[in-house]
Amino acid sequence: QVQLVESGGGLVQPGGSLRLSCAASGSIFSINRMGWYRQAPGKRRELVAVITSGGSTNYADSVKGRFAISRDNAKNTVYLQMNSLKPEDTAVYYCNAETRLMVQPTRLYDSWGQGTQVTVSS
Repeated sequence: QVQLVESGGGLVQPGGSLRLSCAASGSIFSINRMGWYRQAPGKRRELVAVITSGGSTNYADSVKGRFAISRDNAKNTVYLQMNSLKPEDTAVYYCNAETRLMVQPTRLYDSWGQGTQVTVSS
């Protein structure tokens, strides 16, 4: 089992910044891809940003130049630095990780956090 715990959400004014963190724990053998997704009310969950174990990144067009994803492999933690926030960034943000477990390292597991609310409003 893998647990993902997010933190750092909250209320911020337009133009402000927030930093989200997500720590993975459990009987982890390795973590491949880690990423952030978001879901606004009445909309589908969408990709925000992903980062591979080697550090390659990919971003949604809507956040390019404003958001930055990073990870600390030693801490099994992924971060999302969000700058120049807009009201349309308001959503629940979910952490995702593709992991291999100690008990079965050949199998990949897709894990999700519980979500953290980000609200951008004046």
